[in-house]
Amino acid sequence: MQNQTAKSPVSSVAAAPSHLALAHFEARLSFEADCWDTHAAMKAGQMDFVLIDVRSPAMYADSHIPGAVNLPHGKMIKRRMDAWPDDTLFVVYCAGPHCNGANKAAIRLAALGRPVKELIGGMTGWADEGFDFATGSEPGCV
Repeated sequence: MQNQTAKSPVSSVAAAPSHLALAHFEARLSFEADCWDTHAAMKAGQMDFVLIDVRSPAMYADSHIPGAVNLPHGKMIKRRMDAWPDDTLFVVYCAGPHCNGANKAAIRLAALGRPVKELIGGMTGWADEGFDFATGSEPGCV
């Protein structure tokens, strides 16, 4: 017979109070963009952001999200980022949740005072949604 007073691993730590949960989940949206919303915006021609693939040029040429530019996080320096207006929103991605390249890129951009969001799931998330990929070096490196 199952012990009905024992808590599951899910409920053994109490959920946050609603006001804290609300603040947390609203804040997450200011740090992240998901593949579905990004794809929908691009399909509708609402490119009010720059999508950046932070992987190597070779990986980018092999496969990338259509419309993304290639700029590895290590090359995100002020001089290079000055190609865009200061208020440009950057959405960065890498291979997927197993890769921290997008996180490193977000840190670099935020340190430069640039608005930035991370694309949740990166290439893996894009594939999971069934969206198409592009190949080659266009639009290319910045």
